[in-house]
Amino acid sequence: MQTPMPIVEIAGTGRFLPDNVVTNDDLAKRMDTSDEWIQTRTGIRERRIAPPELWAAQMGTEAARKAMEKAGVEPGEVDILIVSTATPDRWLPSTACDMQSLIGCDNALAFDLMAACTGHLYALTMAEGYIAAGRGEVALVVAAEKMSAIMDWDDRSTAVLFGDGAGAAVVRKADGSGRGILSSHHRSDGKLAELLYRPGGGAVEPLSQTVLDEGRHLLKMEGREIFKNAVRSMAEACDLALQKAGLTASDIDLLVPHQANIRIIEATAKYAGIPMDKVYVNVDRYGNMSSATVPIAFDEAIEQGRLGPGSTAMTVAFGAGLTWGAMTIRL
Repeated sequence: MQTPMPIVEIAGTGRFLPDNVVTNDDLAKRMDTSDEWIQTRTGIRERRIAPPELWAAQMGTEAARKAMEKAGVEPGEVDILIVSTATPDRWLPSTACDMQSLIGCDNALAFDLMAACTGHLYALTMAEGYIAAGRGEVALVVAAEKMSAIMDWDDRSTAVLFGDGAGAAVVRKADGSGRGILSSHHRSDGKLAELLYRPGGGAVEPLSQTVLDEGRHLLKMEGREIFKNAVRSMAEACDLALQKAGLTASDIDLLVPHQANIRIIEATAKYAGIPMDKVYVNVDRYGNMSSATVPIAFDEAIEQGRLGPGSTAMTVAFGAGLTWGAMTIRL
């Protein structure tokens, strides 16, 4: 199969991380855990935690400004602003509209997308579709997550896993050089929703004192089932994304996976046929930042020279919904 000609390209990337570093030893002071316990099971050493006054929209704005600077794009040139977040600052208005005001991209269509950890990949594909349909020429895709705000800090099975941060990408029409998004494959399975979810606080079970007292507004997860589904689904998504691009695993210069757990990363890479020396890993420093994980890792990989002009990358993610997907990109 011939590699398809991209419709859009990634013109610039950026990231933002809070200054506050919380180590495993810090967590061990407040819950029954240890650095050894966490690292053995997850590969995480530390994570970034945003202070109460730092909003997801503010983190996303900082990442977006860096991506726009690299792309040479001014706020008035942005036609579409899509923000993926599982932790909106408030239910109304959208985090995207708050970001639009902060950035000053007054001409943009702005909205949130919620697909949990897979959100950035979903949002890139949505931006691709808008541009392909002629609805704009420049899209700003941002993932902004404040996972610390929805954690049960007495539950060591979840609280040790997550962190805060934001990543961004400027997407624009491809120039015909072959650079850009080559393929993508996305799926979801709502029958598995309660493997990873927040039971209370929405319209079905509105926020109340009982919901707060029972912690039903906080994240709940079935770790073992998530692991099994994540590895299988991400490996399948990698295979199908490669097929759609007319590529094989040997054509991939770097796999940038969702950073949920080092064991999941290693298993996914193995099933996808990609050696670990061609896999980008930063889970040890940041933990799981939901949809912000992939764009932050992608931006770091570019900055470190592991991705550059002519490189072919594959990204893959899995999250609540359940949702999953993979994408191949030529820089």
